[in-house]
Amino acid sequence: MVRIVCLMLLTLLAGAAWADQPQPSQWGPEIAAFTAKDRQQPPPKEGVLFIGSSSIHAWTTLAQDFPGVPVINRGFGGSAIADSTYYADRIAVPYKPRVIVMYAGDNDMAEGAGPEQVLHDVQAFVALVRRALPHTAIVYISIKPSVARENLWPSMREANAKIAHWMHGREGLRFVDISAAMLDAQGRPRPELLREDGLHMTAAGYAIWVAELKPVLAAYGFPVHGG
Repeated sequence: MVRIVCLMLLTLLAGAAWADQPQPSQWGPEIAAFTAKDRQQPPPKEGVLFIGSSSIHAWTTLAQDFPGVPVINRGFGGSAIADSTYYADRIAVPYKPRVIVMYAGDNDMAEGAGPEQVLHDVQAFVALVRRALPHTAIVYISIKPSVARENLWPSMREANAKIAHWMHGREGLRFVDISAAMLDAQGRPRPELLREDGLHMTAAGYAIWVAELKPVLAAYGFPVHGG
């Protein structure tokens, strides 16, 4: 009962907060392109929506990585968690996905957000989605370690721990930790998983994400192979 009341309060707070937020206009063209594409070719309902920042946007092999799973990619590069929350009514809610997979928070911390703020923004996203889609599962991929942002890794690790703790045991929420597999034996980011910029991932990096996500999607009833 306490969890239900807390979630209801979060939902109300999120709805009030985001109604007053200024539009993050830098993403206007990308969001408009998504909605125009949706009008031309409506995405499948009851699918898996991947949303978030550039690690999602650049995941061009989603359909091949999850054959037979109706995937939708709505990542927009450089975005923060709050941006996905702001635009959820346009690039999440209309699809009525069975599962939402989010990767965001990396840019938030690079722009100065602390672990508590990142947790708060994840909670706001969950609350807003829950209000419109109470039966949609939400999967959060942990913030990844990277060479370019190695100095931020201690704070990122703390943010991951806070989000994992908050999500643990809550119905319809899953935290997927990809960080352990992306660190070497000394606990440092593995350069071979990243492009030359030290931030964005290679195919080998995405392969780790696929391996971690397949059993999660299988648990939600999607036909995955090799999970």
